[in-house]
Amino acid sequence: MNYKIPEFTDKDTLIQNLGPCKYDSPLSQHYDETLFSTDDDRILYDITYHGTMKSIKEGKALPSFECAGPRKKIFFNPATTKAGIVTCGGLCPGLNDIIRNVVMGLTHAYGVHRIYGFRYGYAGLVPDGNHEPILLDPEIVSNIHMQGGTILSSSRGQQDTATIVDTLQRMGIDILFVVGGDGTLRAAHEISDECNLRGLKKSIIGIPKTIDNDIILLDKSFGFESAVTEAVKAINCAHVEAKGAPNGIGIVKLMGRDSGFIAAYASCASSEANFVLVPEVPLVVDGPGGFLEALRKRITSRDHALIVVAEGAGQNLFTDSAGVDASGNKLHNDIGKYLRDRIKADMKEHGIDATIKYIDPSYIIRSIPANAYDNSYCSHLAHNAVHAGMAGKTGMVVAMCHRVHVHLPLALIATARKRLNTNSELWRGVIESTGQPLAWGKSE
Repeated sequence: MNYKIPEFTDKDTLIQNLGPCKYDSPLSQHYDETLFSTDDDRILYDITYHGTMKSIKEGKALPSFECAGPRKKIFFNPATTKAGIVTCGGLCPGLNDIIRNVVMGLTHAYGVHRIYGFRYGYAGLVPDGNHEPILLDPEIVSNIHMQGGTILSSSRGQQDTATIVDTLQRMGIDILFVVGGDGTLRAAHEISDECNLRGLKKSIIGIPKTIDNDIILLDKSFGFESAVTEAVKAINCAHVEAKGAPNGIGIVKLMGRDSGFIAAYASCASSEANFVLVPEVPLVVDGPGGFLEALRKRITSRDHALIVVAEGAGQNLFTDSAGVDASGNKLHNDIGKYLRDRIKADMKEHGIDATIKYIDPSYIIRSIPANAYDNSYCSHLAHNAVHAGMAGKTGMVVAMCHRVHVHLPLALIATARKRLNTNSELWRGVIESTGQPLAWGKSE
């Protein structure tokens, strides 16, 4: 499957501003002109020579993104500004880093001292949730980046948009920082729209969070590097287990609901996997050229095998739906246990006495503290989110594109989900490392 981002124009990348910026940024006391960004600073989305020249020849405006960073003039008066932050969806390394740096940035860079943490996701923004917000300050968040998870806790599930905006209006929240994945950010877009309908000057800033790295246009999501590093440890341990027994087979199931990035990157980093199964490549288990045939050949020739499978792989093998979660996301059938049982039966049928070890480290991986790279990445994302909010930007996310921090409209990133391109250098590296076929199954 070849991953393709939906087409968009330069107009689709415009960022909404709440109004003229009338206040001098407190950063002017410390920064010179070169450290400030303007709305005219842009980075091209398509930086390839072919794509750029084609657009130039056709006289088209090249899609570009507004660069992130502090502005000399800001929209909100720091002395009266109230901010809030909420974390939604599943856990991911780096959540506490984001919270800490938002609080530190607002407090130390802009002098904002009324910052509320809304607990248990969007449920903390509706009265029925009975979750009182926490008043955050630098002392409270000083050491939280050393912990996994989020001090605000999280939750899945939709809440009434109008009720959320009622809460923001009642509390006088000027800027809301929303940390979450595609469903969370779609809801943030609805909150922004509702504020616009009411004529409320409120800034809604998204900070994309997905351990699967499946949000479009982003180079990489925070926490992904940490997850891959921890996944490599699980793969290497499973390899030791597989080699420690005659005909040993290790199966490691990793996160990757619809995208196989963690499985692919971790397998390349480890170089121990013999099979990498991802959602983007339909899985054929039986028959000539099928997975089980390839596994038997591997066991016969090498006496051990290691399989890395993303949680969303092989869903084509199931006829029954697993339903949806509280956020409306499609639940997947358990491919790990399915493979374990099918492999066990197949080996027995062919007279192979195999030892199978099945490992699912998902909850361990997503709850670890962020590593050094993600510590730094979260710091930059959070600080740029603060700059955007104080400048009166809204309906947007901060992200890294082509290694530059930019502003992306919430409406734009909600159009699709990023998936692994099986024609990419990454997937080619997987194929070269494992020796597995490009596609499963073939006719005789």
